[in-house]
Amino acid sequence: MSQSSPQSSSPSDDTAQREVRYEYSNNLVPLLTRLGTSLLLSTYQAGKLVVVGVHDDKLQLSFHNFERAMGVAVGRTQIAVGGKDWIYFLKNAPELATRVGTPNTHDACFLIRGAHYSNDISVHELAWGQEQLVVTNTRFSCLCSLDNNYSFVPQWRPPFVSELAPEDRCHLNGIALVDGQPKYATVLGQTDTAGGWRPNKATDGCVLEVPTGQIVAQGLAMPHSPRIRQNDLWVLNSGQGTVMKVALSTGKMETVVELPGYPRGMALAGQFAFVGLSKVRETATFGNLPICEHFDDLKCGLAIVDLQAGKQVGLLEFQSGVDEIFDVQMLPGIRNPFFSGPYAAADGNPPIWMVPSPKG
Repeated sequence: MSQSSPQSSSPSDDTAQREVRYEYSNNLVPLLTRLGTSLLLSTYQAGKLVVVGVHDDKLQLSFHNFERAMGVAVGRTQIAVGGKDWIYFLKNAPELATRVGTPNTHDACFLIRGAHYSNDISVHELAWGQEQLVVTNTRFSCLCSLDNNYSFVPQWRPPFVSELAPEDRCHLNGIALVDGQPKYATVLGQTDTAGGWRPNKATDGCVLEVPTGQIVAQGLAMPHSPRIRQNDLWVLNSGQGTVMKVALSTGKMETVVELPGYPRGMALAGQFAFVGLSKVRETATFGNLPICEHFDDLKCGLAIVDLQAGKQVGLLEFQSGVDEIFDVQMLPGIRNPFFSGPYAAADGNPPIWMVPSPKG
């Protein structure tokens, strides 16, 4: 199925309108309905958080401005979205859900409720830990937490990184938690100089164990999005365009499926993975990667992968307006949420105020 949607520009965009055209496979709506979930996609290139929901057996997409939207973390009570200089926090106001947007079409209402100013630390993935938000601070090559008294609070860095410096020394970009604690992280190289990962990015990527720093998987091309499912570690070998499985008991690595785009961002639901796909730019960052051999055939969107069958079974493809996806997250139990972000007016939404009920 094919649809298009004109989108208002972000506050920093000089273009008045951005037309987004997309197509999706027939199984996307039934699968989201069966799983009882909706999806969040972030795209830093377009500066949007894309909400993918279902209402009355029809796909519902909405686009919300977040300057350079990157990592997204879904918690029990709130959602965090990483941006250029800020990390934003949204909370659900379910009592408003049926009254916002088109009445009686939404089952959740997420409103912006705060933000932490970190300056540009190149936030990548985020995850809600047992006690706090875990932030992948790529510019300073560390995992950090937030505190209102500081830009950020360093918590861990790879043992080969000798000091805290704003130099993107190893391109630490992804994090997987186990029992609410950071357990695995992806880096593009075991390097300790400014941008030192760049020359050998096609071969030197690896997955590290946290906090030991021991190597779990290596020889990867720009790995992203480590995820745990049962006793296996799943990771995107982005520069190769593949989804890989690492057996934690043996360390054996296996390529499960090759995808028609640069994979980055992954959400797991049972036997299925929802994987973000990006086109690659002709820049030094993406140069000399194996995936560039298929440059003209790469797609941007969301691939549906059956992990048991080891194949792609569906696709949401952005044909214009969006070229890159960074993160993919699920909202379990929510089918069609409404979002009001930091630039609601630019999204085309009226302001929403909430005040306490009067006493007495």
